[in-house]
Amino acid sequence: MNKIPLYEKVGYAMGDAGANLVWRGALAYLAVFYTDTFGISAAAAMLFLVVRLSDGVTDIIMGMIADRTHTRFGKFRPWILWSAPFLGLFMVLCFTTPNFNETNKLIYAYVTYIGLTLAYTVSNVPYSALMGVMSPDHTERTKLSSFRFAGAFAGGLMVMGFLPELVAYFGAGDNAKGYQLTMYLFAAVLIALMVITFVSTKERVVPHASNQRSLKSELKDLTKNLPFIILPLLATTLFFYYRDIYSGIFFAVIMAAMTFVIKKLLNKDQSNLTGSQRDMVDLLTNKPWLILLGIGFLTMMFNGIKYGVIAYYFKYQVADELMAGQYFVALLIVSIFGALATGKLAEMIGKRNLFVLSLVLSGLLTTAFYWVPSDNIVAIFTFGCAAEFFAAMMPTLFFSMLGDSADYSEWKNKRRATGLIYSAGTFVQKTGGGFAGALVLVVLAGYGYNGMDEATIKQSLPGMQLLMSWIPAAFAFLGAILMLIYPLTSQMTQKITEDLAIRRSNV
Repeated sequence: MNKIPLYEKVGYAMGDAGANLVWRGALAYLAVFYTDTFGISAAAAMLFLVVRLSDGVTDIIMGMIADRTHTRFGKFRPWILWSAPFLGLFMVLCFTTPNFNETNKLIYAYVTYIGLTLAYTVSNVPYSALMGVMSPDHTERTKLSSFRFAGAFAGGLMVMGFLPELVAYFGAGDNAKGYQLTMYLFAAVLIALMVITFVSTKERVVPHASNQRSLKSELKDLTKNLPFIILPLLATTLFFYYRDIYSGIFFAVIMAAMTFVIKKLLNKDQSNLTGSQRDMVDLLTNKPWLILLGIGFLTMMFNGIKYGVIAYYFKYQVADELMAGQYFVALLIVSIFGALATGKLAEMIGKRNLFVLSLVLSGLLTTAFYWVPSDNIVAIFTFGCAAEFFAAMMPTLFFSMLGDSADYSEWKNKRRATGLIYSAGTFVQKTGGGFAGALVLVVLAGYGYNGMDEATIKQSLPGMQLLMSWIPAAFAFLGAILMLIYPLTSQMTQKITEDLAIRRSNV
């Protein structure tokens, strides 16, 4: 059966509603919790950089582990169930304030935050990959992705709309207590939602068996290749952060070396490649996946910059800090409708065409903020919500199309690494979100912004205006140009689906 029942689509969506209690909620409030409630200095900023680098390794490792998992419940569903208690536990621990000195507080923050991101990776990489095996039909996967992100935005709405009020209610003036008790509640909800996803979903796509070595030997092999994963991430991050001649030279040398190594790997005889090297070759020769990798980064830069500057915009441009919360809620409500509309629209005009259209229209609507007066609240909400309706289609289409690229890999190479393909997709989105937040601070710093010095506010207002308009829009327009060369048309995707169905039936 290719068609996914409605109850299963809703059940799958519950998983991302739960995940967004962490992704859009807990992690969004963690920085301000560290500095304003837990009492950690700005040294915690390095913590976020370290974790962002480690994500590149853990996501890929988890993708490989999930691909090589064999249980009576499938490859991916068990990990959603097994990881749920640990994800809930670290949510609570991250927002707990033990009475430590400054050094021990920082150590505690490192341990618990890294624990939270690891638990999130163990949960979310298999969860994302599950979409790719719930149906072999690419149209059904797009509809499923619509439900998924409707659930994701609903989970985000729950956090954005209620977390500050719940902290105030449970804490009664004690924010430390309020955060901890709120996270107890969110952790319980998260675990319940993950259980619903595990129970209600089914894995239907069983790839053709391939000669894989044991997981232990594959991980040992991957460990040898870790420098090829870590060094490009480190070089990119350092160059982005410091932007000086030394980091630029380091970046150029590392990228040149990586180009040489990749060319050598691609020219190597397939029979002499290890399992993890074959996985890398499959990915590097998968043109749809490579394009999607760039698209994922650009769309996260677009959305991440917009969301990252909203609080500044309403505080200093609109002069109504509390209205930012109302704006967030409005965007998330519109996002639910945008995600739900994606499946039908993609069926009518094709996923690639809809992706290009959503990038162009959302980009154009975002540029309008450059001319909208800051006292015209109706126009701000109108253009913001209209842009968000189309922006919500981007992650919905992105994760659906990752499933198509997994089909393409199986069709071309007779090997399927769904978990690995989705793990790289989730990582590039995390990276894009991290770089987007950093770019917001870089631009504001370039305009002389200092939150502790009111005299610098006025001179930084043009920077905020650009961050709400032209800067994010530029990434949307670049994404639209890149998507024009995406090779999987609706006709080709349908042919791949049919060919794989015949191949699997003959196994």
